Order: sequence, then C-alpha cells, then structure tokens
Amino acid sequence: MGNALEVIETGPLATVQDLGRSGYADMGVGTSGAADRGSFRLANRLVGNQEAAAAVEVTFGGLVVRARHDVTVAVTGASCPVTVDDRVEAINSLLRLRAGAVLRLGPPVRGLRSYLAVRGGIDVRPVLGSRATDLLSGLGPECLRPGVLLPIETPTGPLPAIGFAPVANLPEDDLILTVVPGPRDDWFERSALVTLLSEPYTVTPESNRIGIRLDGPALIRTNDAELPSEGMVAGALQVPPSGRLTLFLADHPVTGGYPVVAVVVATDVDKAAQARPGMRIRFSGTRN
Repeated sequence: MGNALEVIETGPLATVQDLGRSGYADMGVGTSGAADRGSFRLANRLVGNQEAAAAVEVTFGGLVVRARHDVTVAVTGASCPVTVDDRVEAINSLLRLRAGAVLRLGPPVRGLRSYLAVRGGIDVRPVLGSRATDLLSGLGPECLRPGVLLPIETPTGPLPAIGFAPVANLPEDDLILTVVPGPRDDWFERSALVTLLSEPYTVTPESNRIGIRLDGPALIRTNDAELPSEGMVAGALQVPPSGRLTLFLADHPVTGGYPVVAVVVATDVDKAAQARPGMRIRFSGTRN
C-alpha cells in the first residue's frame, strides 16, 4: 500500500464519509454522507481537495492515527483538543504530519462531530458511487477499528493560499434550529406548532447518525388514521405514537410511517448534527 493513515484508536465512533450517494432512494438507499456537511466541506477546502473527497467523521473525539508517510491534514467541526506527537495544534488549520507522526483528537469541549481531511482524500472502495459509511443500510466501508490502514489518493489540486479558517464557536447550551411546517402538521392539535416553537427539547443519549431522539412536550395527534409510508428527508421531525420527537439526520430512512410535523431547514441540519446529549434545542419558525 502506498501513502496511508494507520488507525490506532477510534473513540466512540469513527467512519469514512463523503457527500453521500444520491439518486438511489427508489432502491431504498439513503444519501448518508457527512452529518455536518459544512464542517466536512471546510476540512477538504483547507487541504486543497475537491469538496466531496472522502474524510473521517469522528464522534466525540478519541481518534488516534499514525502517518505512514508525510501528509497534510486538517481538523474541523466540533472543537476538540488536537495534538501531533504531544504538540498542541489548532483546529480549522493546515497541519503537516511527518512520517511516523501520531495525531490525536480528544473529546470536544463543544459540539459532537469532528472531521479529519487528508490532502488527496481517503481512497477506500466506493459503493454505489460513494465512500460514505451508512449505519442504517450497512453500505460503504465498515466503521473504523484499530489496525485499519486508510489509503490516501494522490493530490491533484493546489493548496489554498490561506491555511486556516476563522469559525464561530458552536453553542454550549441552547441550540436554535429553524423549521417550516411539515407535510402532516394538520394531523396534530392546533396548539402543536405553538408548543414546538415555544418549549425547549432535550437531546437524549438515544441519538446517532440516523436521528436525534428528543425529550420534551409531547405533540398530540388529532388524526389517528394509518399513514402510508412516505418519503423522508434529513431534518424531518417525525412524531411516533409516543408523541416524542425524532429529528432525522444523515443516515435517516428514505420512507417512514409516522407523521412529520415540521422540517428543520437544510442550512440548520449541520447545526443539529453537532447537538450532544443533554443539550437543549429550541425551534424557531412561522406558525400556520
């Protein structure tokens, strides 16, 4: 194998991601890809890659990798401690690793998911045109484990003129997400959207790349009819029979049989992907 990163430790979860595999929903295959696409794209821009080049998504830190050759990398997303051979480095900036150097990502002080991009991109085998790991369908490369070697493609583009990016801090407590009424908001009491837009919800530990389970006021249905399965999108706020909300993320199912009361706008889905257990979410938008 040529140029590669050796995985030493993975933390709670580390996966290879790109921008997903679009166009296969009719086969039951979701898009998947990076949960926080803005941070993912920034990591690739910093190292001079195409924005869809495969990188590593790290959930709550813990990733440790060794460079097998000299490489250039960048870490973005959740603000986590970064060290190279015990030397403290900055996120959102270019980092040059000599052969044998060890890069460590600690638990983030804010946010949940960090991104490690390497100049050239991760060169694992694509599945249906994508290198993304989809936890729901099982498509794509396996979740990373110690001992895995991640091959690196040969860089083609130039490095950017500036090797860092100023990025605003992620919120510590309340996260505000903008929503629009969903396709089935009329299946709920008229007060449901008022409740959704005025009361806080809390991210529970039962959350992953598929979706975020929220604890908060139940939204009461007025229509108890059986809903045929219909298309789902990232950002959909689905309400199961318990009345508790589930906010779908990158690995969401392509269809669902529970009504969607509202949908988080696409520009805020990235923010939702950084919500960690215990964080409060408030929804903002216009009531019908």
